Formats: sequence, structure tokens, C-alpha cells
Amino acid sequence: MERIFMPKNRDTQTAYQPKPNPDLKSLDKLIGTWTISGETHGQIRFMWIEGGFFLIQHVDLEYGGRRIKGMEVIGHLQRLGEEPSKEIRSRFYSSNDGLTLDYVYQLVGNTLKIWFGEKGSNNRFVGRFSPDGNSFSGKWKWPGGGYCVAGTRSK
Repeated sequence: MERIFMPKNRDTQTAYQPKPNPDLKSLDKLIGTWTISGETHGQIRFMWIEGGFFLIQHVDLEYGGRRIKGMEVIGHLQRLGEEPSKEIRSRFYSSNDGLTLDYVYQLVGNTLKIWFGEKGSNNRFVGRFSPDGNSFSGKWKWPGGGYCVAGTRSK
């Protein structure tokens, strides 16, 4: 069954078929399976779900002797009858301990920024993709800590 929503500012006499926000296309660079190395290692995999409104990340990493495994849903927040959020937001669901963690994503050119919590947070990742888009390197930083990470596209 296909659902049709009517945002508040639309004429209710005209059916409105929503489309993914164009800024989500910037995340195409993430699609695929990545081998992660550096101070954390393992594998991450990104894929679009049907419709193109959300990107899913599957995470299987090890950092500091601790396994990090879970799934992240990335896209714009949008409540029924409202416009989508300005920022690309995500929620990570940890299968280790049941934690849910919120992030904001921004990918401009070859620079990926991810903030924990809200955009502008001092807990953030900044990384750069290689010109061919098949590798990246960057650093998670937070008050009192952080770590370097690199990724190579494996599929």
C-alpha cells in the first residue's frame, strides 16, 4: 500500500507524493562495505532502503578491546504533516547494550562531518575521502579524547 502525505502548507485537493530531500544524495559516497583500520577496526556497511529516504549503516567494530555492533538509520526527521528537518540526523541502535545514540551528518565535497548529539558539538568526527572515493581517513574528537580511523571500500 502506497501512502500519500499532505504537508500543512500543501493544497489538500492535490495529492502530494513525497520525494527524498536532494541533500541525501551527498551520502551516496558512503554506499558499500568498508574495512576500517586504525585505532578501531572492523567493518561497516551502508545501503539505501527502498524509497531513498533513509540510509542504513551496519556496524561491526572493535575499539579499545570492546566490540561495537549495531545499526544506524540516517535521514531527515519528519513528523506527519511537517516539513523535514534541516539537518541530516541519525540514530544508532547498539546491539551490545541497547543504547540509542543520536548524530548529525554533513557531507560536502570530500569532507564528512558527524556530530554526536547536535551540530556544532565538541564530540565530532571529521574525515576526508580520497579523490576516487574509495578510501577515507579522519578523527573522532571529544573533550579529553579521540581516535584516528581509516576506511577502505571493500565492496
